[in-house]
Amino acid sequence: MTREKLTDAAETLQDAADAATDDDVRERLENQSDAFAELAEAARGPDHGTLARHEHILTEVAADADSDVTTHVEDALESIRAFRETVEGV
Repeated sequence: MTREKLTDAAETLQDAADAATDDDVRERLENQSDAFAELAEAARGPDHGTLARHEHILTEVAADADSDVTTHVEDALESIRAFRETVEGV
């Protein structure tokens, strides 16, 4: 079962990684992109806690990145938050 917003986030994070000039930022973004691609295809969707942890990581990465990368990360965060609104619970 594909979760479109998570797929969008994964793709946007890969775009951010491609735009990153710092190796550490690039690696962190690639890891996050891979994680969201897996979450999008998993049998069971992520819960609020999982999404919150990823949001926190991405906020930290964006703080360490240049403006082009930050724009991509912010776009990914919008997709993640849109998906999170559909998750039951908290």
